Amino acid sequence: MSAVYRDTRADVDTAAIRRNLSKIRRRFPASVRLMAVVKANGYGHGAIESAEAALAAGADMLGVALLEEAVELRERGIRLPILVLAPVPPRYAELAAALDIRLTVTEADWFRQREELRRSLGGPGGDGTRKSDPNAAFPQGIGTEPPNGPPLRVHVKLDTGLGRIGLRSLEEWERIVPWLKREDVVTEGLFTHFATAGWADASFVKLQYQRFLSMTEWARSSGIHPALLHCCGSASALRFPEMALDMIRIGAAAYGFYPSALAPQWELEPAMTLRSALIQAKRVSAGDTIGYDRAYTARGEEWIGTVPIGYADGWSQIMQGGEVLVGGRRAEIVGRIGMDQLTVRLPAPCRAGDPVVLIGSQGGEKISCAEAASRAGIVPQEITASLTGRVPRNYEPEFGSEALTKEEYAWKPKQDVLRR
Repeated sequence: MSAVYRDTRADVDTAAIRRNLSKIRRRFPASVRLMAVVKANGYGHGAIESAEAALAAGADMLGVALLEEAVELRERGIRLPILVLAPVPPRYAELAAALDIRLTVTEADWFRQREELRRSLGGPGGDGTRKSDPNAAFPQGIGTEPPNGPPLRVHVKLDTGLGRIGLRSLEEWERIVPWLKREDVVTEGLFTHFATAGWADASFVKLQYQRFLSMTEWARSSGIHPALLHCCGSASALRFPEMALDMIRIGAAAYGFYPSALAPQWELEPAMTLRSALIQAKRVSAGDTIGYDRAYTARGEEWIGTVPIGYADGWSQIMQGGEVLVGGRRAEIVGRIGMDQLTVRLPAPCRAGDPVVLIGSQGGEKISCAEAASRAGIVPQEITASLTGRVPRNYEPEFGSEALTKEEYAWKPKQDVLRR
């Protein structure tokens, strides 16, 4: 979108992202690596801008959800190591290797499919043939020589209780081991993901942690020694730093979202303010109805304001009944939220052009993402991640005296920035 002709926008303070990550970085030993997770367009804050802030904060790696997110970072000159946190189709493995992008793997069959694709395209030797080594401890059809190109770096996902992706059994591990031992594969990490890190009851987190430690012994027994064992995301890293192992994955907390009631010592900063302005304000009488399906009926003489943001912008209908700030006071969202507009019951007479804050502060009042999310029954990061491209992001000036040049964060494929 090249030009914007309405007042709805998201102001992103990238310095707050940097400060949050820097604060977390300082409280862990230097031996603990920091992955900054910038998936979903940096949780709605901007992937490139968040990655640059993470680099300035001393992050060692970036995490994304999709290969296309990682490729975009590379195309924009970001050189930090990147891990795609979910499996991608095997046909894109060589692209990932060429761009020094780490992939998540969960099963031996993924490697078999990759091998079949490589053979169909001519294989490492260029003619589809492979050398045979009768002494190699590999299943039939797996060669030992590396291909003509960089190795594929992988992190193996272990399912310790979240139940989404990852291998669970020793049998599954034993099937994947021969592939992990190939000369063209570097098994850089093993990781898992906690299911209840935001719960006050930490018993299941601790159970998953112990399961993970037990499962990592499978690697040692197999002669595989990954450089990075990691299990903690934002909530678990802030609450249970003793579980940090070799790396922590900081996503939500980078943007100021964390379980403040369970980890009050952190005092992280929100990085986004969502603003708009009234496009009309009108006085209505008792019995007048507002919006689609006549969803709201005025109880008396009221002032109704219309705000140009709706579910096509990511402000979902589940936000009905929430509040915004107008004139430094709270105004309830009334009626049904439309595709492009919503209506609020104003605390006093207003007029078109008066500023509206949906997330942030105005006067002496504040509505946080956490408050808005709580009303809607969702997590705070769902609000920012759901904001669509129709909402322009306005970025605060970058980094001040710590400004980085393009050369300083441009990707250099031969430099292993994980090894300090």
